[in-house]
Amino acid sequence: LAQAILAQVLFSTVLWHSKQLHCGFMSSSDLPTTSFATILPPSWRSCVSQWLADDCPTFDVGGFVVGDKPEEAWLLGKSAGVLAGVPFVDAIFEELGCTVEWHMKEGDQVIPTPPHPKVHVATVRGAARRLLLGERTALNVLSRASGVATEARQIVDIARSHNWHGEVAATRKVTPGFRLVEKYAVLVGGASTHRMDLSHMVMLKDNHIWSKGSITAAIKSARLACGFSSKIDVECSSFEDAAEAAEAGAEIVMLDNFEPESLKDVASRLKLRFPQLVIEASGGITAATIGKYLSKDVDVVSQGALTHGYACLDFSLKIQPSAKRLNEVELGTIPHSHTHPC
Repeated sequence: LAQAILAQVLFSTVLWHSKQLHCGFMSSSDLPTTSFATILPPSWRSCVSQWLADDCPTFDVGGFVVGDKPEEAWLLGKSAGVLAGVPFVDAIFEELGCTVEWHMKEGDQVIPTPPHPKVHVATVRGAARRLLLGERTALNVLSRASGVATEARQIVDIARSHNWHGEVAATRKVTPGFRLVEKYAVLVGGASTHRMDLSHMVMLKDNHIWSKGSITAAIKSARLACGFSSKIDVECSSFEDAAEAAEAGAEIVMLDNFEPESLKDVASRLKLRFPQLVIEASGGITAATIGKYLSKDVDVVSQGALTHGYACLDFSLKIQPSAKRLNEVELGTIPHSHTHPC
């Protein structure tokens, strides 16, 4: 039932996009169809070897059983959401000498329907033992990346439905060792990554300020180290804190844990006094409440839940014996990718 409801929501989202394009509310360039594969750093592939070594540190008895017989496996999507993590899956199977043929683009909607509860997302070819060596690692990465992208897409769509000008962003609340995948998936879902890590923009939070003694002193010290090339974002709990941060040279103030009406009031007052100041809203904002926090004076809404509260999508990888594969296509049990409304 839950999957059916989510499928309906995603189908409605597709229809909403179509209507907005026709009504002039958004252009096709607004949709998150950009490929982000080339944004990844040269070092990212080292993760793949580590993932595979973690899953098979000694003997692979199951691989011994199936051997090196050439096989074809179908990657099947079994729950509704946004496809993300394609470069990582490609690299996992490439490391094992297998090839992947994708039947959907990254960022497309996976939408199982009652006639076709399993969507043929990709075809993977290679030696049987190598397909199975990569199976679980690839599925783990794909299901989590797609979960993040789905969550991000949902929140971004809600914000767009309010005709809001700003950006939905993630936070640094990521899974240790999995940061790159989760932040990448945020982009695929159409949201902003926020800072990638401690070295990517300066954020001064309550602990920094309490330890240093004041907002002004903390900003002054930070600027000595970061210079002109990094922005400074300061967590604030009142109008007075935010005004002090802006006066001291912060480019961004994060209004944390405000009630919606209080947030809008403070944001409006700040924009009147500091028109160039970027105002970020954060703290307990969810898909159900985000609409209450949006206003012309709020530029960014950040949500930790994008990378630590997401639900994984369900995928499987199934080796397809030739006769069975032909029968299923002829009977229509699993659709060809080009017939599915992705």
